[in-house]
Amino acid sequence: MEKIAELFAENTSDKGVRWNKILERQNCPYINRKCVKVRKSEPSISIGTCTVAYGKDNMNVIICPHRLIENNQLFLDCIHLLSLHEPGNELHILSEIAIPGGSVDYVLASVKNGKVKDFVGIELQTVDTTGSVWGYRQSFLKSKGLEQSDFNATATFGMNWKMTAKTILVQMHHKISTFENLNKHFVLVLQDCLMNYMKKEFSFEHVSSVPKIGDSFHFHSYQLLAKKSKYRLSLLERVSTDANGIARCLGLKAEAKVDLDVILKVLEGKISEKTLLRL
Repeated sequence: MEKIAELFAENTSDKGVRWNKILERQNCPYINRKCVKVRKSEPSISIGTCTVAYGKDNMNVIICPHRLIENNQLFLDCIHLLSLHEPGNELHILSEIAIPGGSVDYVLASVKNGKVKDFVGIELQTVDTTGSVWGYRQSFLKSKGLEQSDFNATATFGMNWKMTAKTILVQMHHKISTFENLNKHFVLVLQDCLMNYMKKEFSFEHVSSVPKIGDSFHFHSYQLLAKKSKYRLSLLERVSTDANGIARCLGLKAEAKVDLDVILKVLEGKISEKTLLRL
């Protein structure tokens, strides 16, 4: 079995893929542009690896956060957390929003006449790898008749479960207080295998297995399912907690108090036709 499960959003087991055309475009359909994961030594070459098969069971593990954006479903799955959203309001997807404690990957905003009426913060997290996946990518493409250089058949890679989980939880600890103080929701989107690891290695007894709309912090866990020649994401689990629940992880505390008007001004400055959520 190939160690590369998905390359440039294509299933490597799909015999109908024209890999020469895929490599020419180097396109990521999830962000609608060229894959932004490039080789440091050759910035013109996109890596394109979305998902790898890992371990004895060849578990498909997503390693690129952009893979989670499939069909914008993750944003649709957060609409219920916009408690002030009303029919007729536009929905906008705003990216890289600076807040105390760092930045947020995305904000889903409910907008009326150019004014933000409500918003929810959304962070994406996939598992970081150790070693190198590049050799497996090159070997796969060579097996498809495409001449490739710079591959090492003996190179291996691993999954940095511990560091990934701890780092993201510490980051959430820093950021959630800002949203909680503003009476807004924050969502961490991740794959089920990473969620399972967190439950095993960290204290999750206090986290509600039945998500509560009153909780400020929500985990949305997705599974990757094989459907015909494609893999598809499916929401598997939702659980929730609050700032105190996330505080089990250690880390420096950021100054969380911020005026709502300050955040609204930042969001409204980013609204445009390009940010409009379209189905």
